Amino acid sequence: MRASPITARSSAPVARGGLRSGGTAGNERLTAATATVLFLLLAVEGVTILFLRPLLSLHVFVGMLLIPPVVLKLASTGYRFLRYYSGSPSYQSKGAPHPLLRLLAPLVVLSTAALFASGVDMILAGPPAGFVVGIHKASFVVWIAATGVHVLAHLRRVPQLTLGD
Repeated sequence: MRASPITARSSAPVARGGLRSGGTAGNERLTAATATVLFLLLAVEGVTILFLRPLLSLHVFVGMLLIPPVVLKLASTGYRFLRYYSGSPSYQSKGAPHPLLRLLAPLVVLSTAALFASGVDMILAGPPAGFVVGIHKASFVVWIAATGVHVLAHLRRVPQLTLGD
């Protein structure tokens, strides 16, 4: 009996050129591409910090632009985390991140959430209150240290993963 065209096809998504997308490789490429966008936007945001008073509007604008790629990066890395720890063979064969990065991950996630939540709160609440500004500054200090280590650990692999697309 001949298989129908529907059942004969693979259920895996196919990208241009017939290459499979998705899975561990797709997740890794998505995470790297998102990291590249974040790196560029964060560089602009870093310049605004150096000259915050005259560039406050740009700081706020870029901060808001950062939210979608930050959410996407948290989602792609969170997905990898869930797939790995739920026992997915393909994600387990890929292996876990370096132990230092696994220990650092909760700090990166929590400080990222605090940094962006406090930033959005300052925008929505009007003139910033002292407590929220303090949370924003403190979370930035923790975030820059934790994320700096994270970026340095992945710096060599991200360009090759991103440029491959």
